[in-house]
Amino acid sequence: MSIPSHFIKSAVVGVLVLISLPARAEPELQLTSAINAAIENDPWLRQSAHLQSALLDESVAAGALPDPRVTLGAANLPTDTFDTGQEAMTQATVGFSQKIPRGDSRQLASAKMQQMASIQPFRREQRQVQVMETVTHLWLDHWRSQQSIRIIEQNRGLFEQLADVAEAGYTSATMGSRQQDIIRASLELTRLEDRLTTLNSQLASSQESLGEWVGPAQARLAVSEEMPTELLQAFPAGWRETTANALTRHPSIRATDQLIEAKSTDVDLARQAYKPEWSVSAQYGFRDSAPNGQDRADLFSVGVGFDLPIFTGNRQDRTLNASAARLEAAKTERLLQIRSLQAKARAAMARIERLDDRINLYQQTLLPQMEEQASAALSAYDNDDGDFAEAVRARIAELNAQVELIQMKAERARNLASFRYLTADSSEITPLSLTRYQD
Repeated sequence: MSIPSHFIKSAVVGVLVLISLPARAEPELQLTSAINAAIENDPWLRQSAHLQSALLDESVAAGALPDPRVTLGAANLPTDTFDTGQEAMTQATVGFSQKIPRGDSRQLASAKMQQMASIQPFRREQRQVQVMETVTHLWLDHWRSQQSIRIIEQNRGLFEQLADVAEAGYTSATMGSRQQDIIRASLELTRLEDRLTTLNSQLASSQESLGEWVGPAQARLAVSEEMPTELLQAFPAGWRETTANALTRHPSIRATDQLIEAKSTDVDLARQAYKPEWSVSAQYGFRDSAPNGQDRADLFSVGVGFDLPIFTGNRQDRTLNASAARLEAAKTERLLQIRSLQAKARAAMARIERLDDRINLYQQTLLPQMEEQASAALSAYDNDDGDFAEAVRARIAELNAQVELIQMKAERARNLASFRYLTADSSEITPLSLTRYQD
């Protein structure tokens, strides 16, 4: 018994208007939750806090005086008898000496350690925004693969129905279907399976990468179908006209500013080498009684010593020049950092502008036209006035455009996440306490 032609073609048209029934709600991995989990579990932040604590302790140690030195000895022993009472000069001695470092070197060394410690909060802030950017990119990779798979899965039923229609028409000889229509339908189904395999591989890869930050269990959850609102927002309209000073509040620049202060302190420390290092000493000598029983007075010595930094050409001068050169290098590095941030931010902004144009073109013009073309081709085929291959091509083109739109939305969101990292303001980042990341 043959299947009526109008019944088969009506079934094809009916597939286009089917709406998927809502599935049972399952746990989803929200972008905000992923970012919070990644920051909370980031061991680098704890490492930075420990390093800051170590530098603060070292700053106290660097400002302290060197430990005093105590010496015990025997002086002027006669070598013939080693009798301590034989000679008047023989004595048992106890001495004390204390070095006093050059100039303000202790205070400057302590200040340098504190300046190095003050770099760490800004580096933690920079790490925070870096983690936000990285996790957002990985989450978007997950979202892109998941949404592409969803679109293809939704359309696979249509292509399976088209294949059934072509085979039924060819078998019943009521629709003018040809064997090549069956082959074409089968080929397109195979291509869809190949695309699904590729996308599932990409999805698994993005889940594993995301699992490094949020844990394997969280990474295996599906992400929300809707793009987060914060990734759909436009960038500041007047940012392009702002100067490089707008980037000086970026955590990486603030960290470099602190490093420059430390390098400046190094220059001051190098200047202290031109000042003498002082030392004070005291010694008490105990003498035994004379052989005839007469008491001998004990002896006390005191002294002050200092070095003479008069040959400075190969040591102090060179050290000072090296410190000054490192300071200038740090200032140059800051300038290069600002230029790099500004160039990358402008490049991201340009990509966002072009992607906005393409997304609007797809949503407002291209996709409606492709949908209209696919419907017209299918309607013509339904009325025996069109070619099966043309109907399939039109539907494939529409599917490709839908997937391409998903790719563009994900790419636009990635660039916005990068733009936000590059223009991050240190004053707007929640500060991290020193003890929060300590065990």
